[in-house]
Amino acid sequence: MHQHGHNDPNAAKLYDLIKDVKIAMMTTVETDGTLHSRPMHSQDADEHGDLWFFTQIQSPKMTEISRDSEVNLAYSDPKTQTYVSVSGKAEIVRDKARIEEKWSEPLRAWFPKGTDDPQIALIRVHPAKGEYWDSPSSTLVHLYGYAKAVVTGEQPKPGDQAKVNLS
Repeated sequence: MHQHGHNDPNAAKLYDLIKDVKIAMMTTVETDGTLHSRPMHSQDADEHGDLWFFTQIQSPKMTEISRDSEVNLAYSDPKTQTYVSVSGKAEIVRDKARIEEKWSEPLRAWFPKGTDDPQIALIRVHPAKGEYWDSPSSTLVHLYGYAKAVVTGEQPKPGDQAKVNLS
């Protein structure tokens, strides 16, 4: 059970929506104040609801996070019409035990020396807020929504949307 958002009934749904989405766009703040996004392979959320990512020590995002730890994560799965945004504080983690715990062999493509690679680190994101949009993925449901909008003049409400307090 995730501890973040334990008072928000939508927190469990948010975590459930992102558990199978393996790529998140991580946005950080560059030194000149502009935003910088890049795709990151998402690890499973831990028991506290923190989100984890492997990274290279010598990367711009490490400098950006060291200077301003506010980040945003955007998850998208167009096949299931699932979209999630999570904002929070990022922390750089170099703990060898944690790296070994999160390690999987496909990561060797980026870290050839495995968990002993001197460039390996983790980014832990402590979520503060989230929002999700969860729509039915059926083409028939979308066609029905379109037809209903044409007939009634009202926008369809094809799925769930909620803001979630994760702090």
